[in-house]
This record gives sequence, structure tokens and C-alpha cells, in this order.
Amino acid sequence: MEKYQYINREISWLRFNERVLQESEDQRVPLIERLRFLGIFSNNLDEFFKVRYATVKRIVQAGKSGKSVLGGEKAKDLLEEITKIVIEQQEKSVRILDQVQDELEKENIFIITEDEIQEHQEDFLKRYFMENVSPQLMTIILDDHTKFPTLKDTAAYLAVKMVLIDTGNGKGNGQKQYALIEIPKDIDRFVVLPAEGEKNYIIILDDLIRYSLRSIFNMFSYEAISAHMIKITRDAELDIDNDLSKSFIEKISASVDNRRISEPVRFVYDRSIESDTLKFLKDKMNIQDTDSVIPGGRYHNRRDYMGFPSLGRSDLMYDKIKPLPVKGLSMEGSLFDSIAERDYLQYAPYHTFNYIIKFLREAALDPKVRSIKITVYRLADNSQVAASLINAVKNGKQVTVQIELQARFDERANIEYAEQLQAEGVKLIFGVPGLKVHSKICVIDREEGDGLKRYGFISTGNFNESTARIYTDYTLFTAHAPILKELNKVFDFFETTYKIKKYKHLIVSPHYTRSRFAKLIKREIQNAREGKPAAIRIKMNSFTSYDMADQLYEASNAGVKIDLIIRGICCLVPGVKGMSENIRAISIVDKFLEHPRVFIFGNDGDPEVYISSADWMTRNLDNRVEVGCPIYQEDIKQELIDTFDISWKDNVKARLFNENQDNQYRPTKGEPLRSQFEMYDYYLRKLGRL
Repeated sequence: MEKYQYINREISWLRFNERVLQESEDQRVPLIERLRFLGIFSNNLDEFFKVRYATVKRIVQAGKSGKSVLGGEKAKDLLEEITKIVIEQQEKSVRILDQVQDELEKENIFIITEDEIQEHQEDFLKRYFMENVSPQLMTIILDDHTKFPTLKDTAAYLAVKMVLIDTGNGKGNGQKQYALIEIPKDIDRFVVLPAEGEKNYIIILDDLIRYSLRSIFNMFSYEAISAHMIKITRDAELDIDNDLSKSFIEKISASVDNRRISEPVRFVYDRSIESDTLKFLKDKMNIQDTDSVIPGGRYHNRRDYMGFPSLGRSDLMYDKIKPLPVKGLSMEGSLFDSIAERDYLQYAPYHTFNYIIKFLREAALDPKVRSIKITVYRLADNSQVAASLINAVKNGKQVTVQIELQARFDERANIEYAEQLQAEGVKLIFGVPGLKVHSKICVIDREEGDGLKRYGFISTGNFNESTARIYTDYTLFTAHAPILKELNKVFDFFETTYKIKKYKHLIVSPHYTRSRFAKLIKREIQNAREGKPAAIRIKMNSFTSYDMADQLYEASNAGVKIDLIIRGICCLVPGVKGMSENIRAISIVDKFLEHPRVFIFGNDGDPEVYISSADWMTRNLDNRVEVGCPIYQEDIKQELIDTFDISWKDNVKARLFNENQDNQYRPTKGEPLRSQFEMYDYYLRKLGRL
């Protein structure tokens, strides 16, 4: 194998999604959770084609090689390699699905097809179809006289072929009639039939529709009918126009709407589809050579398995953990009073996310609070964060919200929240031209004594109650005046973008993150050369910056010991003699989605620790507003080091990064340590409950 200095980011991402697929195969994962991981794998793949594959395709269509931005690979070759890997992964996912379904049957859970429906189940299914499905079906007859419809992005369709019988109207004698049935999105994909003793039966909506084809096409006379699933994925890049007469909200809204007619980048079909039906569809849809054509299984949109019904079988799912309180931070009294005395660290989902809600609600009601400033990237449905901010406005507080309208795939939801907040009197800021605002920060001004005192929080993740149950993220609550003064500068920058602020404490993109981290790395290199202890330990979601990789290669060659925990993409190649032999890197994929960004620099035995919203990706370093925060309080610094150590010692769910990208599990030496389970016990011990 030719050794590359970097791993291509698209290929590395596919290897990450393979780790997700591994979870669906892992016998240590509860059975229904394994099905849900298959759904996550499929959903991830949809987003990959909408964004990353679409970007590479644009490079090809522009007639460029793309080698400078694709890690040395030509764009056209990369498209072919992606398609090859995806086909292999899809085939593996189908095998795993079959295996999981076999195991479900041993647990008396039967997923039946239309051919397996028993006579006593027919009345229930026919009634369910007529009452719930038939009214929502969109069925389109295809012929040479009507324009082929614009298929919706990632919607699933049944491509129907009828072989007609001559009924005297000149149409028939083996003529073919094609049609498309759109699988309704607003109906549960899994139809649960009445239980029969201990046996549970489920039919997938697609198969219920297949069972009902005779009812749907009763106006046709045919000798044979078949239905096979197809799906297309469209380019999800936003093309924003330059019409100065339109507001930013209008521009984003129009661009989101245009996604429905954007270029297709992937066509997936049931591999058992008849060749004439496949040719008819590809011709009508004008499928190009640069599109990824993927033969798949009987079912597409397997992302719906994320919502596979629990059927009351808690024994086949992960135990739900009860989120813990932060030691010393009571939800009963005033959070402001507590935070005025010292900083506190919340680590969701091990800690309850309710501290953020309580903090904002207290600010909304407190007569001493004058203003609230917060950044919003992704909010939950029926967000209590948004409700608290509206409550604050109604109580006379000055509320400023920087809302990112270009948060990918949440644009529509954020537009709706923006309009709602604006209508209630919240002051909205729509970011910085050319930069996404990805920072997770809040500043509150409160009258105390003769002046104002600031309180706030800085997080590694979104202020979203829903994702906080499954994403791991740190949030620092602080009244540290110098840090909050600089956080306030970030909000000033949103409104006066021509003024570049200076920061002594915070690490802020796009102006300082790259240079500050470079300086911290250089110090470790210098320490190593002087024979002092030198170490760098980093936990991130993704690592794609070649420049930052080069700096770690240099540090490795100088003798700096480097440990990386990267959940997703990692373009750096660890463990290569003469380049990265002092770098070790792992990925942890498990029950929760690892989301924090933590940076620990040895500093000759006096570690410097930072949390941040930024990964080491070009977009985070140069094209977004991100905020990293130093940790000054010693017990919190130690807590972050402890939790990093727990993750690093994982020998159950940790996979090793290497030049072969083969996702090997780290060998289990000694006692098994599963970091996400051990993390909860760590916080139980801090509370004296274990």
C-alpha cells in the first residue's frame, strides 16, 4: 500500500460510518439498539452524499482535479472509490440486518413481508391501510406523455411495473405500465400488529403497500405486477443569491426551498428490480456518470430503524441512565449565588442538562438581570431555551440572540425560531458575512452593588435538550470577569465585524485559533527538545486540517507524546516511523455520541486545559466563529483530565487509527473498561453514591 501523509477526509468519514455499522453487528449491544445503529448508519450516509459527495462531484463538473484539497486524490477517482466502498458497506449492512432479524425472531419479534401475512391478520392490515395509509399515498402514473416528476431528496419510492392484459382498448398484450408510489413520511414506518401471546409481529410500511397494490391499481387489468424501492439523494449545498432587496432570512429560506430541485448525486435501487424497469427509470431521470448508482436491498431509508418500536422490551435496549446533579450546584437555590463563588462543569448526559434551562429561567425572572446574550446553532423542538429567552423579553430584559440560519439541515427550523423570537421582541443577529457562528456561549449582565456583574457559560455543544440526552458535551458555568469580558467582545464582533478584537484568555476563530494552538504546540516541542516532560492530549469530533497535522508530526518527531481521541474523520496518520511514531489515536463509538472538544497541553508538568466548540477542520479554524475557553479552576481542570483518561483507557469500544484504516478494536488487556459506563460511575463516586 502506498503510504500517504494524510488520509482523504471522505474516505476517513466512510471509515467512521463503518464504525457505526460495527455497533449494529456487536453482540454486546442490545438487539433493538443494533437495529437503531443500522438506522444511524443509513442516516449518516444520506447526509454524506448530500454534502461531501456532492462537493466532490461539483469539482469534477468544474473540470478540476481537486488534488490540492482532496489529500492527493483526483476527484473523479475519488468518486469511484467512494461508490466502491459504499456498495461494500451497503452489502454488509443488508447481511447484518438479516442477522439481526433472525435474532429478533428468537426473541419472538417477527418482521413479516406481504407474503407472510396470515389470514387472521388480513382484516387488521386492510383496515389500517384504508384508514391510515391510503389517504396519504401519492401515486404517479408514468408514461411518455407526462413529464417525469421531481423526486424528493431521500424520500423512498416504490417503482411499480404492471404487465397489462388487452381489454379491448388497444392497450395490453404485454405492454408495460409504470408508476411511482411515494412512501408517506408522516406515517410510522413500522406497523405493529396485535400481539399474539408472547409473539410480536411488525410489517414495514413498504410491504403493507405492496400487499395493497391490487387495491391501489384496481382500475388496471394486468397479468403481473411488481414493486421495487428506489431513492435519490440531492446536493444539499445552499446557493445563496445576491439580491440586496431580500432579507437574509428570505435568502436562506429560498435556498433551502431550492434543495428539492438540486442536482441528484446518488441513486439507490433494489438490486432485484427488473432490468427494463431500471433502464426506464435511469433514462427518465437522466442519471449521469458522476452520480453514484448503488444497488441496495429491498428497503431503503433504513434511517427509519432509528425509530424501531421498543415493544416494551427494555431487556433489548440500553438501560436509561438517570442524569446526575453537578456536585455542589443545587437546583433548589439561586445558581447565580453559587456560580458567583466558583466555576462549575456540567458534562451531559451524565449530568442533567436542566442546569442550562434553570440558569436561563432564573435570568428571565431575576429583577437584577439587565441583559442576556446567547448564540444559537441547533435548538430542540419545543425548545425550553427559546421559551426562557421569550420569557425574559416579556419581563423587560434586553435579549440578544445570534442565530445561525445556515446550520446544516436545521435551516428551516432555525428560520422558524428566528421569526418567532423576532416577533416577541428578541434582538436577532444573523451572523457575520462569510462566517458561520458555531460558538456555544452565553453572557448575562446583572446589577449587583454599584455596578454590573457578569455570569455566563461556554459549551462544547448545542443548547438542545433533545441531543443532550445522547451527545456528550461539557458546559462551563462561570462568573470569571476577564473571561466574560472577552465573551462580551465576541458579541460585539457580531455587530461590528470590521473591528477585530484581541483576546488574552479565549481562543477565538477565525482570527486566533490556528495561531494560538500553533503557539501551544511549539511550546511543547521546545520543552521536549530541552528534555522536559512534553505531552499533547486532544479529544475532538473531526481532524481534517493538514496544517495542524503537520504541526503534530513535527511535535512527534521532537519527542512530544501525543494522544488523540477523534470520533469521526481523522486525516492524520498515527504511528508511522519517522513521521508520527509518538502519536497514538483512537475513536470511541458507543451508546452516546462523543461530541466534546478538549485540549490538554503538558506545559512542563503544569497542564493547560481548554474546552472549545471547534474541531481542527479548516472551516472551524478559518471560516467560523468559534470559542475556546481556558480552565483555570484546578478541580475542574483535574476533572477534565480524569474524564479524558477514562476515555483514553477504553478497551471495549475504542478503535485504533492506523494507516490501514481497518477499524481494529483496541486489544483488551486486563479488566475490560467501557469508558461511557465508567464515566457515569466516576460521577457517582464524586457524589459519594458509589
